[in-house]
Amino acid sequence: MSEPIERVATQVDRLCWSGILLGLAFTMTNVQQFAAAGASAWSLVWCAAWLLDPMVSLVLLAILRAEQVTARHGVHMGGWVRGAKWFTLAATYVMNTWSAFTAGSAALVVLHSVPPLVVFVAAEAVTELRDKLGAAVVNAVPKTPRTSFADYLAMAQAARTPGVAVTPAWVREVTGCSRGLSSRLAAALVKNRGRS
Repeated sequence: MSEPIERVATQVDRLCWSGILLGLAFTMTNVQQFAAAGASAWSLVWCAAWLLDPMVSLVLLAILRAEQVTARHGVHMGGWVRGAKWFTLAATYVMNTWSAFTAGSAALVVLHSVPPLVVFVAAEAVTELRDKLGAAVVNAVPKTPRTSFADYLAMAQAARTPGVAVTPAWVREVTGCSRGLSSRLAAALVKNRGRS
């Protein structure tokens, strides 16, 4: 039961991260054009403008990944981390849509808004999705009660017949206990037999 949920969790994780990376890749050229501000191709300003989006995106990706890992262990991030995530998402959105807003084109605003907004929504959802799918995996695993030493001993005593040589191998065969426990159980059976 838990294996398909784990497979789905892995697929969801990969698809969300792929969408985030594709969204950030889409925004890279728009942010570069915003930062270059009409500088001639291959000039120092034009080349340096290519660094702006990866700088913001790498910080965002680092925060998202850290949030995902810490959420799995029940550790919640502080205000600075959340603020840094929102700031990097907002910066990406503003730089990506600035020229569309200044051009006054609704179609361009929509076109340049969708990728950063998808990144924003996926960034908020990916951690919770992974956390909830992880909880589903844990809930899907049937909980079996632990068998106590006394229970194993009772099973072995019930299976014992006259003339049976009590060995750890025999105890494992009739109870299904571990190798380490079978030696202790065999010794207890022999000791109990000696008392009776």
